Amino acid sequence: EKNIPALRWFLIWADRRGLLPYKDYLEFKPKLQKMDDPIIFLDWEELMRLLNFEIPEEQETLRSVRDVFCFCAFSSLRYSDAMTLTWADVGQDAIRVVTQKTRDALTIELNKWTREILARYDRPDAPLKVFPRITNQVMNRALKEICQECGIDTPVRLTSYKGGARKDVAKKKYELIGTHAARRTFVVNALQMGISPTVVMKWTGHSGFDSMKPYIAVADAARATAMAGFDRLENKTPAAADGAAAGATQS
Repeated sequence: EKNIPALRWFLIWADRRGLLPYKDYLEFKPKLQKMDDPIIFLDWEELMRLLNFEIPEEQETLRSVRDVFCFCAFSSLRYSDAMTLTWADVGQDAIRVVTQKTRDALTIELNKWTREILARYDRPDAPLKVFPRITNQVMNRALKEICQECGIDTPVRLTSYKGGARKDVAKKKYELIGTHAARRTFVVNALQMGISPTVVMKWTGHSGFDSMKPYIAVADAARATAMAGFDRLENKTPAAADGAAAGATQS
């Protein structure tokens, strides 16, 4: 999938210079068997489990890894933007950043969770950068370790094709967790809360609705599962239920 566009570009380059006696490459449109990678994110219960996981004070790096990931998961920031976040970017009600990847100027309102994390690093001798520098390799390795300790081990199936043969591999969620999962965690949980995709896109900086579709599909599937909980409720009106409760109290 990555090589074919490069090959087609090269053939067009050669064709324009009269080096190709044929144009068959223009009709070459292979159908590649490909499965989209699953969106790895933490649901709200898993995110709370990670946020509240007790890490000894002497393990400062692990505590910072947990805090940076959770801050991104509550704010939609990319890991790269969290690493360059300065106290000058942090206002009373919002953070204002220009993203490294897309150069978008974003205003992201603070919430209870982001304020709580910022408070841990706001001290008189605080450096200009909000969070200590953590390399991507250290972040990803430490996240897997912490999430394993937290019991975030839901099985995730990965499907791939090679030579027409399908291959399925099951892995634990903590094995697949990385810095990329924080932003996805924010998007999916925000959509599940019922926040409009348009509003979410203003926080994340997504430029097109198409880029939100995979997250919307995941959020819709989660909502459908939650709605199924109504099917397990007993067929009683509120009045009947109150009457039964009153009778039980009198007896």
